[in-house]
Amino acid sequence: MKHGIKSAERLYNVLLAPVVSEKSTMIADKHNQVAFKVVQDATRQEVKAAVEALFKVQVESVQILNRRGKEKKFGRTPGRRANLRKAYVCLKAGQEINFAEEVK
Repeated sequence: MKHGIKSAERLYNVLLAPVVSEKSTMIADKHNQVAFKVVQDATRQEVKAAVEALFKVQVESVQILNRRGKEKKFGRTPGRRANLRKAYVCLKAGQEINFAEEVK
């Protein structure tokens, strides 16, 4: 894959799901941002291109964070929850993503 050129298939696979929580609703109202779960190797440029292509909006910036999975016990056996990578996408003024609508 060349720099700057992303395949449509890759863009559809970058975003896993929107994050719907109290915190994500608060940042959506206050800062015009939307949170998404993304694949572990996603870059800022890929997330920006995927959101713009899928939702037909303009993206101002993207912040990505990695959250390590917690060590937990499952019965007697120790285990580990999966690592999570989230992207906070800041939309330009006047732009909005409505998850109730169908993606075309």
